[in-house]
Amino acid sequence: MFTHLKNIDTAFKHIKQFSIFLIIGNVVTMCFCIYKSSQLINQAQNRVHILYNGKVLEAIATDRRNNLPVELRDHIRTFHQYFFDLSPDDKAIQANVSKALYLADESAKRQYDNLQESGYYNNLISANISQEIKVDSITLGGYQFPYPFTCYATEKLIRSSGTVYRKLVTQGEVRDIQLQTDNNPHGFLIQHWQILANRDTVIQNQ
Repeated sequence: MFTHLKNIDTAFKHIKQFSIFLIIGNVVTMCFCIYKSSQLINQAQNRVHILYNGKVLEAIATDRRNNLPVELRDHIRTFHQYFFDLSPDDKAIQANVSKALYLADESAKRQYDNLQESGYYNNLISANISQEIKVDSITLGGYQFPYPFTCYATEKLIRSSGTVYRKLVTQGEVRDIQLQTDNNPHGFLIQHWQILANRDTVIQNQ
């Protein structure tokens, strides 16, 4: 009789262990199914269908974080091109600088005021100097808000007597204002912007 009870107890323990493993297996399977289902739902939500000329085209929406470095560099490059690509024309200078000031805070306005007070723009106009900029590289200090950067560029000043090349180095931070407009398509704003270096490197006389 005791042997019979012992066998029943052993069988009960086996059934109990089997039941526990079965429950754990079911829980793991359910968690995996829920994870894969949510993954598939997210992928489906990222697919956008566009009707173009009577044809249905599929587009894929991506997380902005995946393109963040590209957008930051483009915003910084665009700002510098607007700010430093200058023609010997007062209205053209004002038009370009106005576009640049949409992309930055009052630190850029202070730099503009300083250049204006020093007669920099008047000198460009009176001497018929065209100024072009080529952004060589943009170093991002990380992808945590606010996003610090250092911009390295080459300025080309073209005048009748020759061409002057300058090395330009600036730094600042980029703030995400989370509002995209026609004047600021990326929705970023450069802040604490300052010019670290702007010196002549090569002078070519004609």
